[in-house]
Amino acid sequence: MRRLLFKSLVQGPLTEAAPAADDAAVAQLAAQVTAEARKRLGRTLAIREVDAGSCNGCELEIHALSNVLYDLERFGLRFVASPRHADVLLVTGPVTANMRQALERTYAATPGPKWVVAVGDCARNGGIFAGSPACVGGVGKVLPVDLHIPGCPPDPTALLKGLLALLESSAGRSQA
Repeated sequence: MRRLLFKSLVQGPLTEAAPAADDAAVAQLAAQVTAEARKRLGRTLAIREVDAGSCNGCELEIHALSNVLYDLERFGLRFVASPRHADVLLVTGPVTANMRQALERTYAATPGPKWVVAVGDCARNGGIFAGSPACVGGVGKVLPVDLHIPGCPPDPTALLKGLLALLESSAGRSQA
């Protein structure tokens, strides 16, 4: 035991270094998302995350949006527990046969205007799970998808950029 303790003191931690924080860029991006949400909805953006059968890699990156580095609450963006309070459904993973009905019910419970964002490669086309008998396919096979955010998994900055692109494109559609 003593040898193990000394080895850990000499060797140091086996974790990855934290990403370089570009606070100004993240703050500017989150402020743009908030401004677009207020312009489009008259309030901040409420997000409901739905795991339709993923490996949880995308969920880890989505939850990173709430950590001290990104801290979306300071910009008014918030995750909600009920789809009845959501504007955006962030759907991760391929839709499994067991989750199809739950996903459809969640979509039906979300009030309009509502958007569906497929997060990650699996949500886009089934990813590595494509062709599995337990997998229906990407989210687009079950729900109308407004935006796909590629990546395996996409990083939090890509998620913010995706939300901004979603709000900007929907504002353009409503004015046309």
